[in-house]
Amino acid sequence: MTPLTEVVLATRNEGKRAELEALLALTLGTDGGDAAVRVRSAAELGLPDVVEDGVTFEENALLKARSAARITGLPAMADDSGLAVEVLGGAPGIFSARWSGTHGDDAANNALLLAQLADVPDAHRGAAFVCAAAYVHPDGTEIVCHGRFRGRLLRAPRGENGFGYDPLFLPDGEERTAAELAPEEKNRISHRALAFRALADRLRTSGAADGR
Repeated sequence: MTPLTEVVLATRNEGKRAELEALLALTLGTDGGDAAVRVRSAAELGLPDVVEDGVTFEENALLKARSAARITGLPAMADDSGLAVEVLGGAPGIFSARWSGTHGDDAANNALLLAQLADVPDAHRGAAFVCAAAYVHPDGTEIVCHGRFRGRLLRAPRGENGFGYDPLFLPDGEERTAAELAPEEKNRISHRALAFRALADRLRTSGAADGR
């Protein structure tokens, strides 16, 4: 396998893209300048949207990474993630980004979730952000790792950072929501951080990152 010098990041979500680029900088040595691994985005390369019709985070992450690797001939990374609320049996789950019916409408998604949990006492508002991070190489190599970011849901949003359900999510052991954390703080403890760090470790261990 040739050394990993360029990788496609299969996402069009700018908030997620910024997070993932920062995570890759920490885990694989990319820095956006003289990077060890150059990161290309799906938008930059004009890649078509992928129908995410998998029933798990892992399936959807692999669908996106496989498509990007097949079209570009480059190694590709993708993730699929969402919020799993205990009292809702793990929902919104893979439907997190379109829970209110409109994909990516964070305000509407948060408002609907708050309404659904209005009568749920604080003791039962446990939740976790869940992420599956996938790496696909054109030679057929596939690696998937997972991360889980545990906490509970508040009754009103707080904070201006992040995206999605971050303003409602209070991580375990924190007094600030995910949206009140600085990006570099969140990138150390989030579900995506855990999943992509595990993925980078697997790439290094397998030799995929340096071509062994």
